[in-house]
Amino acid sequence: MRVFTVLLFCMSWMISIGQVPEKGGKPVPSSYCLSPIEYKLYNMINDYRQRYDLPPVPLSKSLCFVAATHAKDLFIHHPDQGPCKQYSWSDQGFWKPFCYPRDENKKNSVWDKPKELTTYKGKGYEITYWENSEVVIDSIMTLWKSMDYFNAFLMNTGKWQGRKWNAIGIGIYENYACAWFGELSDPEGEPFICGQEPRKPGSTPVVKATPPEKKVPETKKVQEAKVPADKKAKEAAATSTGSEASTVPGNEYYYIIVKGIAPEKELQRFLKDLQSKGYSSAKLLEKNGKQRVSIMGFPDKSKADSALRQVKKSWPDAWILKQ
Repeated sequence: MRVFTVLLFCMSWMISIGQVPEKGGKPVPSSYCLSPIEYKLYNMINDYRQRYDLPPVPLSKSLCFVAATHAKDLFIHHPDQGPCKQYSWSDQGFWKPFCYPRDENKKNSVWDKPKELTTYKGKGYEITYWENSEVVIDSIMTLWKSMDYFNAFLMNTGKWQGRKWNAIGIGIYENYACAWFGELSDPEGEPFICGQEPRKPGSTPVVKATPPEKKVPETKKVQEAKVPADKKAKEAAATSTGSEASTVPGNEYYYIIVKGIAPEKELQRFLKDLQSKGYSSAKLLEKNGKQRVSIMGFPDKSKADSALRQVKKSWPDAWILKQ
C-alpha cells in the first residue's frame, strides 16, 4: 500500500511539471488568443483560395493553439536537428516528444498532436516556415505558394485533391510559422483576437481581412502566356522579394539552383517542366560559360537562405548562386 501511494504521488508530481503528458487532450486555455499578425496570415490564405473559387477554411481555436505551441517549441528548443525535421517536437514540454519522420509509424503519428493537446478529435496536417530573422508574412505566402508541397495544402491539390478542410490553425513565433489543416470541424470554434473581447459565435470579427486578390480575366491570362519566360521570371522574382534589385547592374542577387550543369536541351526541358508546374520565377542562368536552372532569386542573402531550407525538401541538392 505504501509503495502504491508513493508511486501515485510521483506520477502526480511528474504530470504537474509537464514531464509526463496526460492521456487525451484538454480544452484550449481560456487565456489563449490569436495575434493580429497570425489572423492576417489566415486571411491571406483564404484570400488566395477565394481567387480560385475555393471556399474559406474556418479558423480553429484548437489547431491555432497547436500551431502556436509548436512554433514556440521550434524556436526555443529546436527539435528540428539531425534526422528530425521541422514537424518534430522537443522533450521540453507538456507533450510527447516526437522526431519526424523517425518516430512516424502506423500507431504513432505526429499528425495526432491536436488529439493529444486539445479536444480536437481528428488528425491535423502541418506546413511550416522558417527564416533567420523575424518572419514577414508576405514572404511566408510567397514561399508556400511557390512550392508544390505547400501549395497543395493551400489549394487542395495533389495529395489533398478532393479533401475538404473544415479547420485551420495559424501560429507564428519569432522566425517560425506553422499552419495546421484538419478535415473535422473544431468543437471549440474560433479563437478570439488578442486585444479584443471574445466575440460571440457567428459574429463578425473586428479585424479587417486583407483585400482579396482580383481574379485574372481569361483574356489577360492569354496575354501573359505570350510574355517571354525570362521576362516573366524577372517580374515574378521582383514581386516575390518586393524589390527590382535583379534588374539593376552591380547589385548582388542570390539564386537558388535546383539543376546543375547539364546539356542545354536537358536544362530547357527541366525549366519548361518547372514553369508548367507554376514556378514562374524559374529561369536559366549562365555564369562563367556554364548554365544552371534557378527556381527563385532574392536580393537578400538571409531570404535566400530561408527559402533554400524549404526548397531542399523537394530538391535536396539545391544550393545558392551569387550573381
